[in-house]
Amino acid sequence: MAVTIKKAALIVAFLGVLSFFFGVIAENKKPAAGTPIPGKDVVICKYPWDPSVPLGYLSVAFLILSSFAGYWFLFYPYKGKSVPQSVLFQNTSFFVFFNVALFTGGLAATLLLWPTITEHLHLTRKVHHNMDTQCPTAKTGLLGGGAFLSLDSALFWLVALMLADNAREDHFDEVEKDIKAQAHVAA
Repeated sequence: MAVTIKKAALIVAFLGVLSFFFGVIAENKKPAAGTPIPGKDVVICKYPWDPSVPLGYLSVAFLILSSFAGYWFLFYPYKGKSVPQSVLFQNTSFFVFFNVALFTGGLAATLLLWPTITEHLHLTRKVHHNMDTQCPTAKTGLLGGGAFLSLDSALFWLVALMLADNAREDHFDEVEKDIKAQAHVAA
């Protein structure tokens, strides 16, 4: 089964949408705060059951898969023909969208990982020696922002895929014209 641009686009989009959904659900399920339980010289934080940590990690995993797929499919040889990378990067629009896709993917990973790891630390380190501890959770809004950036990243990968396909067609048209011109001159 050969991979086509349409199949590649569907894979990248599907993985990006999954990352988006997991990130949004993680943001919505995150508790506002824990309950402080005072003890002798310590405060123990009790948090309600929280699926935001595994959902946050799933969102990051699907973001990485989407970005990897987008990157890989850009340079995949379609129909047994590969194009030199220099040809793709000579196209200014492709160059811009490629770099924006990389940047938004990195920023999305940062905004998804930061609150997920912070929340994970809050849930595992429950004993505090500061008696004024209010049992905080990760900053609100970062998971949702990361989820939207994850979706944006997938969309930028899709645009880069379309631009790469156009650059491939232009390159092969030029190669075909050169071959015909050389055959005409040789005859």
